[in-house]
Amino acid sequence: MSRTAHIVRTTGETSVDVYVDLDGSEKVVDVSTGVGFYDHMLHQLGKHGGFDLKIAVKGDLHIDAHHTMEDTAIALGQAFAEALGDKAGVVRFADASVPLDEVLARAVVDLSGRPYMVHEEPMDIAPTINTDYPTSMTRHILESFAYHARICLHVTVLRAANPGQKPDAHHVIEAQFKALARALKYATRIEGTDIPSTKGVL
Repeated sequence: MSRTAHIVRTTGETSVDVYVDLDGSEKVVDVSTGVGFYDHMLHQLGKHGGFDLKIAVKGDLHIDAHHTMEDTAIALGQAFAEALGDKAGVVRFADASVPLDEVLARAVVDLSGRPYMVHEEPMDIAPTINTDYPTSMTRHILESFAYHARICLHVTVLRAANPGQKPDAHHVIEAQFKALARALKYATRIEGTDIPSTKGVL
C-alpha cells in the first residue's frame, strides 16, 4: 500500500503545497519556502529520514518568516499523518541521537495519535541565522509538526558546545532536525501487519 500524501494549505498569509512518500528513495527532496536556512533543515528531514519530500511555499515574507515557517510545519505534519494511515505494522517507537561536531541532539518519537511535544535547547544561541530564520521558531516548528502529525515528540540538545564556548546556532538546530529525521525513519518502518497498540487503534 502506498504511504504517500499531498496536502495543499492556503490562507490569507501563505500558500503551502507538500508531498511526502514515506517509502521514497530519499533522492527526491525539493524544498522551496523562501527561507534559506529553513529549506536546508527540511532537506535534512527528507534526506536523513529516507523520505521523498516536495515542499513549495509562497508566504508573506515581507512581514516576517513566522507564518511561512508555521504553516509549512502544519502542512508537513498533516501530510505525515495522512501518509501513515492506520499505522498497521509500523515500529511506532524510535529514538535517534545525532552529533554535529560539538553538538549532540536526541529525538524520541511515538506515533501514538496523541500530540505531545517536549523541547529542550540552549537559551543563549544567536537570535537569527542568515537574518531570516528566527532561532526561537525551532520549538514552534517542531511543536506544530508534532501536533498535526499526531505524534509524541521529545527533542533534546544534550550538548551544545565545548566548555567555555558559545553554542553555534546553526549546529544546534541542524542536529535537532537530523535527529528527528532518523527517529521518524525508524518509527515509520513497517515490521509486521498489526496495529502496535493494545487498544487496537492509534
